[in-house]
Amino acid sequence: MTTPRPITLAAVGSNFEREPLVRPFGFKGGYMSEIWQSVAMLQSASGRRGIGLCSQGVLWSDAHVFAGHSESGGNALMYAMSEWAIQQLKGQTFTNPVDLLESIRHDVHAYGKKITGHAGLRETFALNALVGIDFAAWQLYAAENGITNFDDLIPAAYRPALAHRHAKVASIPLMAYGIPIEELKSAVEAGYFFMKIKIGQPGTQAEMLEKDKARISAIHAAIGDARTPYTANGKLPYYFDANGRYESKDTLQRLIDHTQAIGAFEQIALIEEPFPEELEIDIRDIPVRVAADESAHTDRDALQRIQMGYTAIALKPIAKTFSMSLKIAQVAHEHGVPCFCADLTVSPLLIEWNKNVAARLAPFPGLGIGLVETNGHQNYRNWEMMRGYHPRADAPWARTQRGVFELDADYYAQSGAVLQPSAHYEAMFAGK
Repeated sequence: MTTPRPITLAAVGSNFEREPLVRPFGFKGGYMSEIWQSVAMLQSASGRRGIGLCSQGVLWSDAHVFAGHSESGGNALMYAMSEWAIQQLKGQTFTNPVDLLESIRHDVHAYGKKITGHAGLRETFALNALVGIDFAAWQLYAAENGITNFDDLIPAAYRPALAHRHAKVASIPLMAYGIPIEELKSAVEAGYFFMKIKIGQPGTQAEMLEKDKARISAIHAAIGDARTPYTANGKLPYYFDANGRYESKDTLQRLIDHTQAIGAFEQIALIEEPFPEELEIDIRDIPVRVAADESAHTDRDALQRIQMGYTAIALKPIAKTFSMSLKIAQVAHEHGVPCFCADLTVSPLLIEWNKNVAARLAPFPGLGIGLVETNGHQNYRNWEMMRGYHPRADAPWARTQRGVFELDADYYAQSGAVLQPSAHYEAMFAGK
């Protein structure tokens, strides 16, 4: 590719939609009832546009902000950060989205601390607020430089981490606290085989542990004997996500001891983010694969987690920006640490950004394919309507089939439609 051309941002815009959930969605000891879908528009001096989407995750990115405000209030604060950021970019010139993000993210974080009144605002909260802007920048960058394929979009420095092309990636549904066991069994019968199970339930540490032990026992009794062709032993892998709720290694070890007692231990593929990140616990002696998620805000943080003994990284292009995720993926690749793509209960078109990354990561150990979480179909009340905003919603690769996404030549040719216009979102900025 030739040297990228400088792009001057002549006009900007933002908007949002509120999407209700099917049921209160519980994790991190809290519950949310809706997710705001923010939209960012960047227009260059040449008249070309990029439109980027963001599903806001206030509870995920900073539980302190979620708890300290009404649900709408927390969402309004994150949206205010997105609006402030995009206005700062008006009139600016950039040559690549990675540098554009780097030029503004610290200022956005500082602005977020100010408006939330939270001096300890997590960096991920600011990155989440920048997701739509970052995707808009990538779309505009592609349009300005004649790029029509995702592979050509990836800067050379990050291509080693995204060098594969899987024919299948596992589609990971999410089993939150309130999901009935029968629904979990139905998911297995539908072909899902790698499920994300929320642990770290509300209550004291003792109450949480007992609830989690009971939940895992019920799940193992229901699906422990199910079979899949995607693992060496034919059993379903268990993926437990604690969202930082376990406050000591001892408590976590007692949970692991329980899984050994009920015969579920050998099926644990990974435990994600067990501890509050500020504890900075060395975990090299924990006998299961432990993944970092929200604690790996940036590539620097990811390296620190790897040095502490974390042996997997949950990438979130749809929550920490594509630009930052490229950096994190490359650091993990250089240290031989496997990655997968985790969801934030995002919209159908945002799933495609995650899927494009998951399709190119090295195979996850023990499975031989890529992994991408998607739980929007379980949680959005208007999921099918939202699917209508996807430019290629009817493509076979846009839907899960027996627990996987089948990624054929058309999928790679279309790049999951992430560089194609969506009439729904284009209409938001018509005449502006």
